[in-house]
Formats: sequence, C-alpha cells, structure tokens
Amino acid sequence: MKAHRLLSILMLLQAHGRLTAGAIARSLEVSERTVLRDIDQLSAAGVPLWGERGHQGGFQLQPGWTTQLTGMTGDEANALWLAGLPGPATALGLGEAAASARLKLMASVPAPWRDQAALVAERLHIDPLDWYRASDTPAFLRDAAQAVWSGKRLRVDYMSWRGLSRRELEPLGLVLKAGAWYLAARESRQTAVRTYRLASVRGLAVLGSGFRRPRGFDLARYWQESSARFEAGLRPLQARVLVSPRALGWLEHARHRFAEVPVAPQDRAPDGWRCVLWALESVEHGARQILGHGAEVEVVEPAALRAEVARQAEAIRARHATPQDGLSAPR
Repeated sequence: MKAHRLLSILMLLQAHGRLTAGAIARSLEVSERTVLRDIDQLSAAGVPLWGERGHQGGFQLQPGWTTQLTGMTGDEANALWLAGLPGPATALGLGEAAASARLKLMASVPAPWRDQAALVAERLHIDPLDWYRASDTPAFLRDAAQAVWSGKRLRVDYMSWRGLSRRELEPLGLVLKAGAWYLAARESRQTAVRTYRLASVRGLAVLGSGFRRPRGFDLARYWQESSARFEAGLRPLQARVLVSPRALGWLEHARHRFAEVPVAPQDRAPDGWRCVLWALESVEHGARQILGHGAEVEVVEPAALRAEVARQAEAIRARHATPQDGLSAPR
C-alpha cells in the first residue's frame, strides 16, 4: 500500500508539474503529514524533487526527470477501456484521436492484460441515453469544446425562457448528461458559475481573449451540487399517495423519486397497497402524472392535488363520452 502511494505521488507530480502537500493529500485521501513523510522518503531514495514555500509554492520534480514505473495493472487497463466512449468523442471531433489512443494503449500493456481488455471491449457496451430519448448534438459543440480546451472567451446568442440574449462567457467545462450537452461557464466580470444547455445556443463565436479560471474550481463537484439544487427546486411538491403493488413496480421501473412511509389507519388502504411520498413539480403537472397510473393510485394529500386529479379525470371522462352516455364533450 505504501509503495503504491509513493508511486502515486510521483505520477501526480509528473502529470501536474507542481502540487502542494494539501492537493496531494486530497488526491490520495491521506493526511498532509503522511504526504510530507512520503516526500522525505522519496528524497532519501534519490528522487530529484524539491519544495518551495509561499502562496505559489509546492513540490515538483527536477525538470526533464520522469519515472519509468508507469506500467498499468489489468484493472487499470480495463478501466481505461470503459472510459473510451466513442459517441461523445466523435461528437467532440476526437473520434480518430480516441481510436488512435486505444491502439496505443493496447500496444503498451502486457499481452495477458491486453487480451483481458479486449474481452471487456467486446462484451460491454455503454449507452448513455435513457429510453425513448434521442441524442443531442448541438451545432456549436466543437467550437464550444475548443474554447474550453484553450481557455478562450465565448460570445453566444442564448435562447432561455426569457427570450434570446447575447452573452460573453468564460467556459469552464463540458458535461454530457443523458445525451444532452451542457456548458459550465460564468459571464464575464461575474463570479457565479452557471449551466447553459448547448442546444439552446443560436450563435457562437470564440473570442481571442483568455481568462483566469476560478481557483480550485472542480467541474465534477460543481455539477453534482448544481444538479442537486436543480432537482430539489424542480419538484418541490411532496404528495402522500396510496399505490397498489402494480403501481409501486411502475414507480420503481420509471425511476420516479419517492419514499415509502407507513400507511395511516385513517387512509383505509386496500390490502397490499402501500403509501409513498412522491416528489412532484406542481399540482397541475402532478395530477397528470398521477392520472397516468389510472386506478392503481389514490392521492391522500395535499387536498388541492386530490381535487385536481378528480377535476382532470372528470374532464377526461366527459371528453371521451359517447352519445349513449348522455354527456357532451367540453369545448
């Protein structure tokens, strides 16, 4: 374990040039004291590295020095194959580069691991799209990606729910979510980072000027936190709903967000039925979702949602009435 950690420190320094003890500790999930002890042992073993104090300080290897201990384990080679998604690479204009990189990877690993990695590639396919959804390849994806790679500002014409507006953005990263591409960026002279869907970009120009990235910005952490905020705000209504075993299976397979709670005595639930808290967007939108499950569900509360379900159900019945029913469809 310790030898693996020492090698990991060398790999980090070789990849990043200079890192603080804190940055190394966070990457390896150990304490800074452990990192400093490991640095001392590497120095004692003859590894040419040194540290500098101050705000811009850190540890680094002697320029031009590299370690040859770069052999990958079988699991690491397999993991790299999993990371090679040809669809997104092609959309970004990196399809040929990705194929070339895979060939170089295969040539660099020992034969037994090469065969195992080939088996993974043959027997595992990753499809990032959800069911009944088409992929989203925006017209300006490659230009946006080039601005992200090179750290150049963008001028975009962006269509939001407020209408079309022109913005100057500092692009910080790209995210592919369920087949849709998003850009994490902040407007020039602003500090807040926001998310922009690239399919909503109507015009884009890469500007010649660069910008300074926010110190410590972590794209994965930003996306996780912003996604959680978005989902919490998207479905603020908590409904208590009785569901049949059949409807419970539908909820599970549809990956709706719900939590099972005890059935209250006053609910008079049929045998086998369960009670769930169901996160919904609004009363009107929630009623449409509830009605999609037919008579297999019953809203307990809120009362406004229960009334809206009844109102919409009556409107549906009237709309589908026949002359024999003695009802006329609403206009």
